[in-house]
Formats: sequence, C-alpha cells, structure tokens
Amino acid sequence: MRVYLPVTLDELQHGSPVLLTPRVAHAVTPQLRATWPDEDEEGWEYAAQAGAADDSLVRVAGSPDAPPLRVVVAADVPDAAVRALTDPPVPSAVELTAAVDLAAVVSVHVDEPEAAADVRAVVDGDEAAIERLEERDLLWYDVSEVADIPSV
Repeated sequence: MRVYLPVTLDELQHGSPVLLTPRVAHAVTPQLRATWPDEDEEGWEYAAQAGAADDSLVRVAGSPDAPPLRVVVAADVPDAAVRALTDPPVPSAVELTAAVDLAAVVSVHVDEPEAAADVRAVVDGDEAAIERLEERDLLWYDVSEVADIPSV
C-alpha cells in the first residue's frame, strides 16, 4: 500500500537507516474514496499527499530546529503495516504500525526553499499563509537525492 508520511527535513536527512518510526500517515482509504467519489486514483493520491503535507506543518511546529519546509515521504508498505483509524481527523488518515526503511521509500516531496516564510507564518498562526501554501505544489525528489534536498 502506498502511504504518505509527514516528516521534517532534518528527520529525513539525519535519520537512521530505519527512517521513520510508526506514526499517523495518509493513504487512499475507502473513506477518502467515499468522500470524493468523482475523483480518480491520481486525485485521491493528491488528497492523501496534501493531508500528509498538512501534518508535516504540525511536525515542523513541534521541532523548532527543523527547517521550515513541508516534507512528505511516499512509501510502499505491506497492507498489514497500515491500520484504519476509528475516528480519523481527515478521510486519508491511517495509522502506520511499522517503521519504514529506505528501501520502501518511493519518492520525497518538499516545499521549495521560497516557501519557508509561509511555513514559519503558518506555525505562528497566520491563516493567510495557509492559503498561500495550499497554492504551492511540493517538489518531487528521488530517494537517491534526499541528502541533496536544499534547506533554508
């Protein structure tokens, strides 16, 4: 199953070979499909990635030393490593029950460095900055490029 994991850039670039500990992640769930029945697979995946990007903001807010960029890791994990949440905060939220290592990572999606001011503003409670970030697409990186992702 493809999952989208919210992370911080420092967590990703300075982690151990097991990159991500168990956490709430996002995926194309039956609830997400039911919420937007007219979407296609690509639209549902975009919605799941957007949910992870929102959760990445929460992780940045909780890590003052982390670069102020949204970061989402796309990974393919066994279905058994994902559990449905009883009362998910958004339709794409799931519980990842196993750690994810580098071999499972498919791609990484990161804000461009110019988005840092808006990320900081969101962390400080600026509602207008949320709207500006929603208009930005995350940049795509191959897993081999993780160490080269620019920070601010």
